[in-house]
Amino acid sequence: MSHSAWLSKKLDSGKILCQACSQSCKLEEGEYGICGVRRVEGGELKLLVYGIAAAVNVDPVEKKPMFHFLPKTKAFSVGTVGCNFSCKFCQNYDISQYPKEHEHKVVGHELSPEKIVDLAIEHGCDSVAYTYNEPIVFFEYTYDTAKIAHEKGLKNIYVTSGYETRKAIDLLAPYIDGMNIDLKSFSNEFYKEICGAKLKPVLDAVTYAHESGIWIEITTLLIPGKNDSDEEIRSIARFIAKLDVSIPWHLSAFHPTYKMLDSPRTPEATLLRAYKIGQEEGLKYLYVGNVDNEDYESTYCPNCKKRVVDRRGNIGQFVINELDENGTCPHCGYALEGVWSSPFQY
Repeated sequence: MSHSAWLSKKLDSGKILCQACSQSCKLEEGEYGICGVRRVEGGELKLLVYGIAAAVNVDPVEKKPMFHFLPKTKAFSVGTVGCNFSCKFCQNYDISQYPKEHEHKVVGHELSPEKIVDLAIEHGCDSVAYTYNEPIVFFEYTYDTAKIAHEKGLKNIYVTSGYETRKAIDLLAPYIDGMNIDLKSFSNEFYKEICGAKLKPVLDAVTYAHESGIWIEITTLLIPGKNDSDEEIRSIARFIAKLDVSIPWHLSAFHPTYKMLDSPRTPEATLLRAYKIGQEEGLKYLYVGNVDNEDYESTYCPNCKKRVVDRRGNIGQFVINELDENGTCPHCGYALEGVWSSPFQY
């Protein structure tokens, strides 16, 4: 379904500048953006996946992962085809890379913004998550949905690689309550060679989204021999700590997939080493993912060190939250940072 991709600008050259992400594609008539789902038609940039969902599911919010955002609630999760990155380790490459690998074909089923919100409420969800592929490439679809979701009392989550422009963040900030942003590496070479992107725009987006009042959590997938050195892990930890020591950092294990089938799985020891480095750099909230280790998936009060959110089993399967709606520790009264109050009581 073609729809105006209005986050764009006509240049003096006659080309159209897409202003959604930092790829900053300048397109002529008939050309597609790097994402494969934004195209110039009739002198106007169009979003080809508006109202066409390729992936829909009701997930525990912990699966995003968002650990300081309405624990033990459900997120109605929606994605389309297309992506502005080309990560060789993408776990959802079947939808993210679909247009690029199928002559710009778009697949999915019709799902309007209004219907997404209705289904979210019907399924007892407290939030809508724009996820599975990169949400900024279907910005206008997410924007319209997020506005309606807020009107109905739902919160909104972006699960993103962090390539949003400042203009996009300004537009999203009133409606997007939380973001999980992938900080894939602290090396521009890694971003260029493995992801088809650059590091600096991601660091800028993380910083600006945080400054704009959006709750931020960061995820780093540690890939053996690629981004798992002590030096690089410490660089990421220091960047986060300088921004805000209260930002949760999710350290996730890689498993071979897509174009990196020959790379080994991440040993748990690597994740625990990164966890320790994060602690050394002063980060309050660290989590280990893609391994079964409840001690490192649970939340501890930074003040009294007691476990206050207990997570066991598969992600989001068994969650015991001892915090109140203000995130207050029941043992010492410390207010943990996060988004704790749910709009609904189902």
